Amino acid sequence: MRYAVLGTGEVGRTLGTKLAELGHEVTLGSRTKDNPAALEWARDTGAGARAGTFEEAASAAEVVLVAVGGRVALAALEAAGAANLDGKVVLDVSNPLAFEEGELRLDPVESDSVGEQIQRAFPHARVVKSLNTVNCKVMVEPSLVPGEHHIFVCGEDAAAKEQVTALLGEFGWPPHRVLDLGGIRSARSVEMVLPLWLDLFRKLGHGDFNLEVRRAR
Repeated sequence: MRYAVLGTGEVGRTLGTKLAELGHEVTLGSRTKDNPAALEWARDTGAGARAGTFEEAASAAEVVLVAVGGRVALAALEAAGAANLDGKVVLDVSNPLAFEEGELRLDPVESDSVGEQIQRAFPHARVVKSLNTVNCKVMVEPSLVPGEHHIFVCGEDAAAKEQVTALLGEFGWPPHRVLDLGGIRSARSVEMVLPLWLDLFRKLGHGDFNLEVRRAR
């Protein structure tokens, strides 16, 4: 499978490395063709790993992962080009996070979400929201956290969610631990998990944790 990972930060590089290890072709996309972090990643990762612009990455891919900050996700996808997203699964792992005057801010929050914004802006893309409720190490190696903890998916296209669930399985998330929350509107709730995640991070002193949903029998 050919993947584009938009974003050269820790999340993007971690996802790209795992995909390459699994034998997929991966292009790490950035604003410019000569992005030093992307070029270094491609060189160090080796076979199947490339660096390019957002547009180059998306045009060559079958699946596009959005691993930039949530507040710049639309700009990155606009640079990738709508024609390069049409009909493709777009997996949004971003969070609309910023710190302003020392305080956490989510924008949008409650009445909208990045996932919904992406789907509205690119109506022919098959947008799925997932993986944004854990840190990037747990994204690709859920065994770091013991127990039957869960990850979530939401989106309008059932087949796209099935494809993302299969990818999550490659990462180590068995199907029974992938909870489908329904349509893309549910991206609001999973994005609003972030303040809780940050408070838990402060309490625990590290980010290798996750939430487990237990149901009454």
